[in-house]
Amino acid sequence: MQKSIKKYFALFALPTILAFLIAFVIPFVMGIYLSLTEFTTVTDAKWVGFSNYAKAFSNQEFLNALWFTVRFSVISVISINVFAFIFAMLLTRKLRGTNVFRTIFFMPNLIGGIVLGYIWQLIINGILNNYEVTLTSSATYGFWGLVVLMNWQLIGYMMIIYIAGIQNVPKDIVEAAKIDGASRSKILRNVTLPLVMPSITICLFLTVSNSFKLFDQNLALTAGAPSKQSAMLALDIFNTFYGKSGYEGVGQAKAVVFFVLVASIALIQLVLTRRKEVEN
Repeated sequence: MQKSIKKYFALFALPTILAFLIAFVIPFVMGIYLSLTEFTTVTDAKWVGFSNYAKAFSNQEFLNALWFTVRFSVISVISINVFAFIFAMLLTRKLRGTNVFRTIFFMPNLIGGIVLGYIWQLIINGILNNYEVTLTSSATYGFWGLVVLMNWQLIGYMMIIYIAGIQNVPKDIVEAAKIDGASRSKILRNVTLPLVMPSITICLFLTVSNSFKLFDQNLALTAGAPSKQSAMLALDIFNTFYGKSGYEGVGQAKAVVFFVLVASIALIQLVLTRRKEVEN
């Protein structure tokens, strides 16, 4: 049977390989090429070398979006994972109604980003109107509005992953630590956290990638206002590509830089956290 499977492996894998090539590899390679050209369509591209990258890094809006995105991602990743882990610890205790709370906390993740952005825009502006300001009055309001929105959407999702990891911790190891006189804090630091590290790896990867790639919530909540000061990288690339005629190549160059940045950070995070994983 194994020989038969190996014999026809290429035939069965061919549709998936073709789909991967058509949907990812070919567009990715073309995207890198187009970032080195000036174009309006893929058929009229003219080679300009690295001038698009020079224009991208000399663009103050792009640099502001980059710094805004990095600050947002750092704060969001830390806050989401800390609160998600705390809720997971609370909801893995034998308390009444834990399943109901798990469902309630997870539900925000089911709402689309655009809808979520407009909902929180109404809520936050309703509060800020008491002080005669709005989300678009300052980039600071937009920044913290996005942080609140991101936390509300992802904490429940990450919490479910942490719950699965905590429930997988062998009870006999925890009991042995208690018998040895370990306090709750020591059990958490020396037993629970090392054994939950695979879940931490997954949650960090998801929150890092989602924070950097945030687009629809940013578009709905502030649309980059005021004066594009609250625009994140994805929104800045969108505005460059579709908002300025003749800047398609610059927008594509920004997209390549964006990919390299997110991929590098995500891979470094995966390597660092996987080294700390231990087997049960």
